[in-house]
Amino acid sequence: MYIEDLKFSLWADFIERDYLDNEFKELINSGVINGATSNPAIFKNAILNSPAYKEQLQTLGSLSPKEKYEAVAIYDITKAADILKPLYDKNDDGYVSIEVDPFFCDDAEATIAEGKRLFKSINRKNVMIKVPATDAGYLAMKELTSLGIPVNATLIFKKSQAIKCAEAFKAGVETFGSYVDTVISVFVSRIDRALDAKLSELGIDVALSGIYNSAAIYAEVESMNVNGCRTLFASTGVKDDSLAADYYIENLLAFNSVNTAPIETIQAFRKNKKSAKALPINADVIEKHFLKIKNAGIDFDGLLDKQIDDGLVSFKDAFRDILESL
Repeated sequence: MYIEDLKFSLWADFIERDYLDNEFKELINSGVINGATSNPAIFKNAILNSPAYKEQLQTLGSLSPKEKYEAVAIYDITKAADILKPLYDKNDDGYVSIEVDPFFCDDAEATIAEGKRLFKSINRKNVMIKVPATDAGYLAMKELTSLGIPVNATLIFKKSQAIKCAEAFKAGVETFGSYVDTVISVFVSRIDRALDAKLSELGIDVALSGIYNSAAIYAEVESMNVNGCRTLFASTGVKDDSLAADYYIENLLAFNSVNTAPIETIQAFRKNKKSAKALPINADVIEKHFLKIKNAGIDFDGLLDKQIDDGLVSFKDAFRDILESL
């Protein structure tokens, strides 16, 4: 592990072909990262902006846009999985995630079918199928883990979502009858970006709501003790200079957890060499912060619901943009 005492993993929130052949390998070989993840927005930027994909795409002329996308994505995920395999073989993590079609977020059967097909096509044990945390997604998480397929539950903003993911994983693993690795991806910085301007006007401490919300979810997931399940802190990049680049890594360091971050955030954390555990955070401290928000008339629960909806829309938009370009 990157921080072995904490059983803490740092994953790169980025996939791109030239990067996989160069910086990705260096970060792994130097012990900085031990996993990676992708989503439609990441692949959109890679496929539309990197010349590394042109040659392969020119050979895929007879395929549908989605088939072209999958051919490109599967190639990259397979490459990443192979690079990470030595870590996986040493039980030192080594996972890479690929997301199902975001337009299936409300269709459990389609999500299950695509998750099974992608896992079989890639044919690597250290691949996680990423599934959004929706009502249909919980059913898919249970079914996929019951087949021994590792799952990354994504787009979690609320404790209630995390509990349903953990329950799905627990039921699936029990059916499978053996260990299955899973992660519950809790989105962090988007909450502060949506809320902090208002909190600053009200004199309430900023850059804490995302951390405190994530800390409360982490504590709940840990208390459920689901075999193979870890909390993953996602959306941990900062958007301006008001915070240290690695703020959301340093302040969410926790036992049995993962943080997936942009490359520039990882490099900042690498430079600072911080490793002090930040979680758990006292529940009373968290409660007092959110009580201030409630007393100020802010509907925090409604804000989280909007973040979930916006996240699903952004993934769908990115996926649509990819298909339209192909």
